[in-house]
Amino acid sequence: MESKNPVFARSNEWKAGYAGFDAPSSARRTPPADADARTLEDWYQRPPATPTQSRRMTLDDVVVRTAGFFAVLLVGAGAAWYSDLGFGVAIVAALVAMVLGIWAQASKKVRPGVMFAYAGLEGLFVGAISNYYTQAFGSGLVTTAVVGTLCAFGAMLVAYKTKVIRATPKFTKVLLIAVLGYAVFGLVNLVLSLTGIGNVYAGGGILAIGISAIGVVLASLFLVLDFDHIERGIRNGLPVRESWRAAFGLTVTLVWLYLEILRLVAILRGNN
Repeated sequence: MESKNPVFARSNEWKAGYAGFDAPSSARRTPPADADARTLEDWYQRPPATPTQSRRMTLDDVVVRTAGFFAVLLVGAGAAWYSDLGFGVAIVAALVAMVLGIWAQASKKVRPGVMFAYAGLEGLFVGAISNYYTQAFGSGLVTTAVVGTLCAFGAMLVAYKTKVIRATPKFTKVLLIAVLGYAVFGLVNLVLSLTGIGNVYAGGGILAIGISAIGVVLASLFLVLDFDHIERGIRNGLPVRESWRAAFGLTVTLVWLYLEILRLVAILRGNN
């Protein structure tokens, strides 16, 4: 049950199955052979799992938690939009959100509070950047990006359900390598832009369109990994707390997809 998605990979349950029941017998928790009577009695008298701890993750759990993350994200986005949040503040919010996202991903413990904080801060960035693009390239840009994100989500879901695209080990490996390369390119381009050397996207043109299109494709394909991990988690009966991790991974991917589509649409508008 090992997961290749960075959001899910830190959780032991995604590797061992529900409550460790799918783990090999040698890895299960057993009392030592030389334990005295008191230790053995304490072992077997431990309280059973509560209903909340023993309930298994369902698709409804993932949907509800994803909706919760997006509700917080939209509140943050709306606040940034209507307050005309400065671009510098938005960048700081995005950096803090990135740190929180890494924390939530790297932690073996599921942390809903950190995830909601990420959603709120990322919402500030999304609202500010959306407002900037609207002022720079005209109205209708955000609506087009939202519709494009929903269409890409629907298309990937259909492709996954009909097995047109399958999250095979080879597919996962190639996709993760491509995403890593794209992230390195984005970081280098950001450094060059901040130092005034140049920006690949600034002048528009075929190169900018092509690179932006690659970003949209990568983000769309990453949804397949999210769908696969959610489906496998439900099938293996993971505890309900893992639905937070599943919803968070899906939220991160959808925000990434929206930002990629927003930039692509802006470039296609023909302005610098």
